[in-house]
Formats: sequence, structure tokens, C-alpha cells
Amino acid sequence: MRPTSQGPGRALVTVYGVLALAACARGGFEVTTKFHEAPLSYSLALFAGVVYAVATFALATNRRWLAWPTVLTEMVGVLVVGTLSFVAPGLFRLHASVWSWFGVEYLLVPLVLPFLGVTWLRRSGRAAADEATRGAAPDEAAPGAGPAA
Repeated sequence: MRPTSQGPGRALVTVYGVLALAACARGGFEVTTKFHEAPLSYSLALFAGVVYAVATFALATNRRWLAWPTVLTEMVGVLVVGTLSFVAPGLFRLHASVWSWFGVEYLLVPLVLPFLGVTWLRRSGRAAADEATRGAAPDEAAPGAGPAA
């Protein structure tokens, strides 16, 4: 399999890393200084930061077994919290989290990033399968893989 941190994966790891630092710093500050004002928003901000940090680590070290559930957790989180922001705006009106309104405070990067992460995990994983198919003996090639040599 192609390592998740090579090629376009480097840019993905970089964006995840920047978001991890931003969300952890923001969430950590908010939880330690003003948690009583909005415990849900501030807890979600810190949770998002941890998710981004774990995703950064998993993608940078090619730990697909960890990257998949982390990126999918991020996707579910941003979609659920983003939807709740519109359905029940009182939850996040005064105190937004990273995922509120689908991450509009972060230029919608939190909304786009998990989809890019899933796409990269699929493509980089599929590259190995394609290479294996090309290198297979004619009778072992996948159906429809082309004419036998």
C-alpha cells in the first residue's frame, strides 16, 4: 500500500496538524478558563482537537487501522454538530465549537477535511491493489483486468 503520508498525503497531514494545534489550543484554553459558560461547546472543541491530533498521527505514520475510525469519527462529528447548529442554534449561538455551522469559523475546512481524508485513504489503499493486479500472473489477474500476455 502507498504510505498515507506520501504525495498528496503530506498536504493532508499538514492540514490535519494545523487544525489539531488550533483546535487543541482553543479547546484547552476554553475548558480551563471558562468551561462553566458553555460546557458542551468547549468540550466538543477539545474533543475535535484530539480527533485531529490522532488523525494527524495515524496518517503521518501510515496507521490505517487508526486513521479510518478517526477520520470517520471526525466526519460524523462535523455533520452532526453542524446540523445541530442549524436545528438547535441556541446550543452554539454564543459559544461555537470547531464543528459548529460545519466549521465556518475555520473556512469550512472541518467539513471538507474528512471527505478528503476518506478519499485519500481509499486511493492510497487501492494503489497497492492495482500494483498487485498488474504484477500478478495472467491466470491470477482480476476479471476484466485486460488481456493476458
